Amino acid sequence: MSNRGKIFFAQSSLAQLTCTRFLLFLREPEAIFWTFVFPILLAAGLGLAFRNRPADVLPVGATTQAMVDALTAGHGLRAIVVDESEGTRALARGKIVLLAVGEPAGVRYIYDETNPDARMARLLANGALETAAGRRDPLVEREQLVHEAGSRYIDFVVPGLLGMNLMGSAMWGLGFSIVDARQKKLLKRMVASPMPRWQYLLSFLLSRLAMLIVEVAAFLGFARIAFGVPYRGSLVELGALCLLTSLAFSALGLLVASRAKTMEAVSGLMNLAMMPMWILSGVFFSADRFPAVIQPVVRALPLTAAIDAMRGNMLEGLGFGQMLAPLAILLAWFLVPFAVSLRIFRWR
Repeated sequence: MSNRGKIFFAQSSLAQLTCTRFLLFLREPEAIFWTFVFPILLAAGLGLAFRNRPADVLPVGATTQAMVDALTAGHGLRAIVVDESEGTRALARGKIVLLAVGEPAGVRYIYDETNPDARMARLLANGALETAAGRRDPLVEREQLVHEAGSRYIDFVVPGLLGMNLMGSAMWGLGFSIVDARQKKLLKRMVASPMPRWQYLLSFLLSRLAMLIVEVAAFLGFARIAFGVPYRGSLVELGALCLLTSLAFSALGLLVASRAKTMEAVSGLMNLAMMPMWILSGVFFSADRFPAVIQPVVRALPLTAAIDAMRGNMLEGLGFGQMLAPLAILLAWFLVPFAVSLRIFRWR
């Protein structure tokens, strides 16, 4: 066969393998649900649960009408007149969080100091009553309230959910497919064909890229329409970042599945690889919360690098030139696992 013929055969076999992987994915409704629907449902649930709300109005009780008037005049409290015994019962039943009892020398507060709402009510009530008694603050206070997209919890968590979804769909999708084919002896048939090993492995990566556009666009589009999540950086760079993230986790999935012979084995290896990232990489809270001694390990994880870069792009408008460290980590996690997979991949 001529060189031109060999090149054509290689190209056509790779294209057919990639198309086959794509079609097999579309025939699995469970995979479609976990890849496209589940992250949207998770974002919707978290966005509703942690949405920005007006300040809570805390229920309190007071033993005199004058105290009730003073407490009600302040912000954040709703007061009722009760005697001490009735107020104590209301505290026990959770109807109020604090009871202010008037005394000749001042006021006595009855509340549970382990309750955050009760501690806040105590501060508000004391300030309101002292103001009503004639206290003058030495400083003039002014408030400037802002409600800007980017400072909310949903803005923080969307890049984390996106990175987690890219990790899960890439690793589970590729790892399970390879081990399933190995169990069904389909890989043995591939050995007898003139197809190079790298084409088979590369077809998994290319099939992931075919679904990446829809996966990312659907999730980020929902976040934008439903919650107004901002995209302050370049969308082209955000797309390239998602591409690099998917490639890195796809390569890691190939590595995990290179030697596994059963679905149980690959499932255990997948969980072993992903569990540290679920915990440490800052999907739902900042990775800075972990002790400084383990920060080098946390920052070296691919999911941490992906989430940091996505948050930098979406929330701060950073460009690639300002995110060289996480990009280098993701690139390394793509090149090294894929190279190792080529060497240790087992067809039987």
